[in-house]
Amino acid sequence: MQYDVLIHNATIITVNPRFDVFDDGFICISRGNIEQVAAKSPGTPLPAAAQSFDAGGGLVLPGLVNTHTHLPMTLFRGLADDLPLDIWLNEHIFPAEGRFIDPGSVRLGTRLACAELLLSGTTTVCDGYFFENEVASIVKKAGLRAVLGQGVIDFPAPGVPDPVRNTAHAAEFVDEWQGVSPRIHPSIFCHSPYTCSDKTLVEAKKAAAQRGVLFQIHMAETENERNEMLAGRGVTPVQYLDGLNILDGETLAVHAVWVDAEDIAILTRCRTPIAHCPESNMKLAAGIAPVPACLKAGLTVGLGTDGCASNNNHDLFGEMDTAAKVHKAIEKDPTVMAAETVLKMATIDGAKAIGLDMRIGSLEPGKRADLVVLDMSRPHLHPMYHPVSHIVYTANGADVRDVMVDGQWVVREHRLQTLDPAEIIAEMKVTAGRIRRSV
Repeated sequence: MQYDVLIHNATIITVNPRFDVFDDGFICISRGNIEQVAAKSPGTPLPAAAQSFDAGGGLVLPGLVNTHTHLPMTLFRGLADDLPLDIWLNEHIFPAEGRFIDPGSVRLGTRLACAELLLSGTTTVCDGYFFENEVASIVKKAGLRAVLGQGVIDFPAPGVPDPVRNTAHAAEFVDEWQGVSPRIHPSIFCHSPYTCSDKTLVEAKKAAAQRGVLFQIHMAETENERNEMLAGRGVTPVQYLDGLNILDGETLAVHAVWVDAEDIAILTRCRTPIAHCPESNMKLAAGIAPVPACLKAGLTVGLGTDGCASNNNHDLFGEMDTAAKVHKAIEKDPTVMAAETVLKMATIDGAKAIGLDMRIGSLEPGKRADLVVLDMSRPHLHPMYHPVSHIVYTANGADVRDVMVDGQWVVREHRLQTLDPAEIIAEMKVTAGRIRRSV
């Protein structure tokens, strides 16, 4: 048998159920599917393939899964730093979005985000924003795999000037994109319990459930959100959403910072996955989510960067390092959030959180060929004793040499194949200058 692609001469971190690591491994791919992953036996020839790719001793791992971001917000990277979330959001970000977000700026911001994501090893992203039709068209061209949520909010928003149509607009987006591309999965994204009414939340969740798509929502992000919900309704944000029947296995709870044991029990009963964004939470001083407790309860937790206005990058390698270390410091326990746990959050558990774990998230037969090759020629990557720890604590996005999505190379030798970064950067400089002069 001849395969389409053979990748060999690599250390392969499979993230399969046994967490196999093959020191001298190879991967066989046909029609975008992984057909074989194994260690090379001494004296045994490699399988035949139409294309043979020598990984040069690189580290091969599953493509990273970013479970929460707002792609067009690369436009506002560093625009309003070092501010509390409510001031950052209400006095800076919302006004900037009202003035500068239009179809053209969304396309530009998304192009920049896609370039950054792919070049740093993220192959799948879960997004939520406005003008999501424009986002979807760019993501499709870039070659990313994505869950894309049209934003819903109870006041005039970019592309939805009449909030009465917010849910209908999101449903129309889903209907337009379902089945268009095997890599694009439409979704509905309600901003939060404090910007969406009971009616909006229920209607949006119903529309998502009817269409069999993921429902996303920011939840329990700040102490103020929790305190205001307790003062106004007598329940926590988790209890509130549970009372509206919003929480289930097809709802992605983003942040979940201010949750207590009772909230975690509710999320566990509802099988609601969480998108953990430690760097954004830290930068906005929102707090540190009790992820070890969530994992102990059996919850699925994926990693997200959040948007570049509050992080300020899309590098999931950095996010893994932060997630591992911050919880050790808080728990005063160096064994908490071990490297294997965190790598799973950035791959297979992230895929599970957004409903794609049967297709991606690990390197094993039957999965789609989404993978990353790290360039091991860098001095800071030597010596290497434990490959999984190396990925979490030593590597960074700039170490990514090659990226494959759906069996197609989208990055080769650090060069993006689907977009022109120089062209994007030149356009962004012009747009950023206009934003800078205006604010």
